[in-house]
Amino acid sequence: MNFTKLEYNRATEKLFKVIIIGDPGVGKTSFIRRYVQNAFRGDYKATIGVDFALKIVRWSENQTIKLQLWDIAGQERFTWMTRVYYKEAQGCIIMFDLTSRNSFENAVKWKKDVDSKCVLEDGAPVPCMLLANKCDLRQREVDQWEIETLCREHSFIGWTETSAKDDLMVGDCMR
Repeated sequence: MNFTKLEYNRATEKLFKVIIIGDPGVGKTSFIRRYVQNAFRGDYKATIGVDFALKIVRWSENQTIKLQLWDIAGQERFTWMTRVYYKEAQGCIIMFDLTSRNSFENAVKWKKDVDSKCVLEDGAPVPCMLLANKCDLRQREVDQWEIETLCREHSFIGWTETSAKDDLMVGDCMR
């Protein structure tokens, strides 16, 4: 066995904890399932507390990324646990449903919650991406300019529309 090669491979493997948060029913679990298993089911039950998934991404010939995805329940009764769930997160996705203005407005509440409970090792805020899910549906309650304004005013690193159902921008936004 070539131990030098084995040690080299370990050195190029990185683990990142990414939390996925937002109101109940915005599609967090569907998004994760689509990204990790390339599957979609329309009959999900609400996440209780937190669920986990692991996605291994071959980033380059010499580097593998392990994404530990934390699917955090959006129900109010679980918010007292978020500090524990957010601990040591290195990235955050805040998701809302394009057909629900309320879930969009609550994205600010979720961002403030993350910013108040979690920072990177160097003290910087955890980078948060805003995802506008369910872009496959016609009935929209949020305009693009509103999303761009919210993103800019609340220091999101970026945003995109996604559809877990139709697999639109799911893999792209995770890259």
